[in-house]
Amino acid sequence: MNGGAEQLPLPFAETQTYIAADFIESPSNAAALKWLARDEWPDHRLAIWGPDGCGKTHLLHLWAGRLGAALLTGSELRDFMSLPQSGGVAIDDADRIRDEELLLHLLNVARDRNLRVLIAARSAPARWPVILPDLSSRLRAINAVEVAGPEDDLLHLLLVRALSQRQLDVGGTVQAWLLHHLPRTAGGVLEAVKRLDAESLLQGKPITRAFAARILGSAMDDEVSMSVSRPDHQPSPEGSDGL
Repeated sequence: MNGGAEQLPLPFAETQTYIAADFIESPSNAAALKWLARDEWPDHRLAIWGPDGCGKTHLLHLWAGRLGAALLTGSELRDFMSLPQSGGVAIDDADRIRDEELLLHLLNVARDRNLRVLIAARSAPARWPVILPDLSSRLRAINAVEVAGPEDDLLHLLLVRALSQRQLDVGGTVQAWLLHHLPRTAGGVLEAVKRLDAESLLQGKPITRAFAARILGSAMDDEVSMSVSRPDHQPSPEGSDGL
């Protein structure tokens, strides 16, 4: 699959599910899973980082659910009053916390309460452009492990499983074409299957490449449109994150 190919624009929002049965282990998340399984982290803090759609939020939900930890979202965080008195806290989109004083106080309160802190972000905390020296030193000290974007095998497995769960009969060449053009995220693949299933039932039509292109992409470029008209063919860790 060509990761640089023009992708189909999807005119719908991704559906997120965060149950253990929906998470698939792969080389891209193996290091993070090992760290999350540990009983102790240096200074009780851990950061997992990587691009949007790589599974960070899913991992946070699974960890928080397993430990009964509080789950917060950085972009919505306004104070640290919701921090628990014991246990742990998971902070999604932690790099979207714009108030540096708030983040510093949050980390200090968590330390005073001996809370385990798991944060997720798009980049390692040591790289965040912060101004406060005390916050910068605390962020640099957080152990960080990368969650890479999903590899081809993982995306293919997600697609096959999603089609099977909905009992959709989609040929291998159509699957390959979908993976070649869909956004390279788990949410994008799952939502595409959901949309194709609904439209196939509504219109009473099988899922072919032409059907998928029409349903999923309303503004495809000429190259993609031409490929639909041709016969189906098979398309040719950061810092101290070691264990």
